[in-house]
Amino acid sequence: MKLVTCGLPYANGMLHVGHLRTYIPADVYVRYLRMMGEEVVFICGSDCHGTPIVVNAEKEGMKPEEFIEKYHEHFIRVFNALDVKFDYFGKTTEEHHHERTKEIVKRLIENGYVYKKEIELAYCEKCERFLPDRYVEGICPYCKSPARGDECDQGCGRHLEPGEILEPKCKICGNNAVFRKQTHYFFKLTAFEEFLRDYLSKLSGTENALNYAREWIGNLKDWCITRNLEWGVRFPLDESLVLYVWVDAPIGYISFTEKATKDWKKIWLEGKAEIIHFIGLDIAYHHCIFWPAMLKGSGYSLPSAVVASGMVKIEGKTFSKSRGYVVWVEDEYLKAGFNPDYLRYYIVNYTSHDKDLNFSWDVLKDKVNNEIIATLGNFLFRILSFAWKNFGKLEMEVEDRVLERIKETKEKIVNAINKWEFKSASDAIMELASFGNVYFQNSKAWELLKSDKKKAMKVVANCLQIAKALMILSYPVMPKSMEKVAMAIGLKLSNCSLQDALKVDKEIEIKKPELPFKKIEDEDIEPLKKILVERFSGKINSEIALEDFKKLDLRVGKIMSAERIKNSKKLLKLIVDVGDEKRQIVAGLAENYSPEELIGKLVVVLVNLKSAKLMGVESRGMILAVDVAGKPILLTPEKEVKAGERIK
Repeated sequence: MKLVTCGLPYANGMLHVGHLRTYIPADVYVRYLRMMGEEVVFICGSDCHGTPIVVNAEKEGMKPEEFIEKYHEHFIRVFNALDVKFDYFGKTTEEHHHERTKEIVKRLIENGYVYKKEIELAYCEKCERFLPDRYVEGICPYCKSPARGDECDQGCGRHLEPGEILEPKCKICGNNAVFRKQTHYFFKLTAFEEFLRDYLSKLSGTENALNYAREWIGNLKDWCITRNLEWGVRFPLDESLVLYVWVDAPIGYISFTEKATKDWKKIWLEGKAEIIHFIGLDIAYHHCIFWPAMLKGSGYSLPSAVVASGMVKIEGKTFSKSRGYVVWVEDEYLKAGFNPDYLRYYIVNYTSHDKDLNFSWDVLKDKVNNEIIATLGNFLFRILSFAWKNFGKLEMEVEDRVLERIKETKEKIVNAINKWEFKSASDAIMELASFGNVYFQNSKAWELLKSDKKKAMKVVANCLQIAKALMILSYPVMPKSMEKVAMAIGLKLSNCSLQDALKVDKEIEIKKPELPFKKIEDEDIEPLKKILVERFSGKINSEIALEDFKKLDLRVGKIMSAERIKNSKKLLKLIVDVGDEKRQIVAGLAENYSPEELIGKLVVVLVNLKSAKLMGVESRGMILAVDVAGKPILLTPEKEVKAGERIK
């Protein structure tokens, strides 16, 4: 038995293309496992607690219960539209989830893994409340960048414990906060270092998640697991506190399994199942370190594998909702009327699961028209139409070489799925479709019909076997489309195993087939591309006066020195001659330019930009560049000019 879970979508916003890197591959994986004869339970649910939900519900004048219900219903609607079929999709507000969470926390307390400690927390004297997580903003204590209360989101990316943030301000009223002492409770994560070393050496999954987690061993810190909120699961030892969202959210995997199957104890208490988590790479620490330590400390079964997707880019730009680099699944893709299977195929076929995926409307059109339609759709419709028009019913006599080619494809898919290589599996399908196209074209069955109808029937029977195999093998990736195609031969795909791709029927009766796919035209995607362009340019194409432009002090600068900033992959510290002085500027160029090649280069500098600190290093100015496919290309003068020359 296998339990497959997906990271819980946070009930704080709509689903975007980035989310689908977890949910679609997991659904494809589960469908293939079931067609291999595996018993699988597939669960997920809405993550409904935490400070951001309370903050945003307050902003919208709603109660948290109403706020999360809006997004929970949205998740269910979109997953249904995309044919992502969970056995149970719950909410962490459900009573049985609260009960299971408290039971696990009580076990941790009884086993000596929870302790109390007096700490200093940000307190707003105007609002008269302690400020948990995203109720507070300030400065990261590690890199000195602006940060949220729970994470350095603009600098080093580190998780911040309550009370760590410097120069705290209340996010609600904007006033400076003060620090006050309060007792909170901590999970003794440091007690699990040796266990985690051993566990991670055996844990299966994608290397991106495992390598990321291994880097943290030796740098573990105990986690504060309580918060000052009214919204959440009450902490058993102090009902005035609630549990941190990262304590109760993963316990949803257990509580939702309880609702999905009566065998939940076999899975979570008796260790009689493989537990496979599909997640985004950004939550690998929680799933590979914090979560298994909680499970070990409370006596529950441990995950067998953690499968993490790569990150997502939109039209070559790093995904960012705040900057508009986002595609909303329901409002843009589904409401535009596109086949959900096109997006399913794109997500699994664009690149390897653990690599970065770039979503582009032009690439979507190309993959649909030149792969799905030109290769797979062309073969299926062509052979089904030919068989229906010329035979109606065929006796099935299939060559060994055709069956051998189908068998090879099936084995490729099985091997790929067992390694979470979804691109390899979908590529194998297209290779078989290409084989079918070549086989039919070379056979010239339309000519054989005139001279030897019996021989023509044998050719068509071989092609029909390939078509049947393609329907079965493609079903987990493109379920709606394949169900539609399979109606022409009376095949019910939900009852099929992968082995049925090799099963030769005595005869097949063909009904008139429908076109399986619709081509994507330029006019279908132009409005959606325009939406992105408007977002990229600041959502509103507003004009500025010449006087406003003249306020910008743009000059030619000459880079005198360049060096990498410690603990940063992207940032370089530059000394730039801007004419009347030499400025220190921090620039995100390290992934595309070496320090050596920058020295002596002429660049364009915005000089009168307000200074800021990045990774604790002061930056006084901005070097201008063009973003091409997510990579910065520096703007440089056409000819040699003096440093300090003004740009007019």
